[in-house]
Amino acid sequence: MATQTQEFLGTGRRKTSVARVRLASGSGKITVNGRAFENYFPTDTLRGVVTAPLARTETASKFDVNVNVSGGGPAGQAGAVRHGIARALLEADANFRAPLKADGFLTRDPRMKERKKYGQPGARKRFQFSKR
Repeated sequence: MATQTQEFLGTGRRKTSVARVRLASGSGKITVNGRAFENYFPTDTLRGVVTAPLARTETASKFDVNVNVSGGGPAGQAGAVRHGIARALLEADANFRAPLKADGFLTRDPRMKERKKYGQPGARKRFQFSKR
């Protein structure tokens, strides 16, 4: 009979990106949409954003992370993955709540693109006004 590994799930969101995160005990391998983490997030800044919750809780080498992320651009996706990892870590151990909350990893970033309004060319820009 096969032993079942413990899996922790977390959903992260930012702007229009949604990330579904699975944490399983392992060696620290991160996979995003079936690709290697280093290939999916090419810049060090985005990689730092994604791995911040693992670094803060010192669990980078304890969990394998498998992520499905969709929508938005690279920065929004990185933020969504960070949010999802933080939520999954919280499910794994409730003692991580204080450090994760202190660094703001559990807060969903509410900033979204503002919709375009009728009678204007953009969200806030107005058509040129002329008195005559």
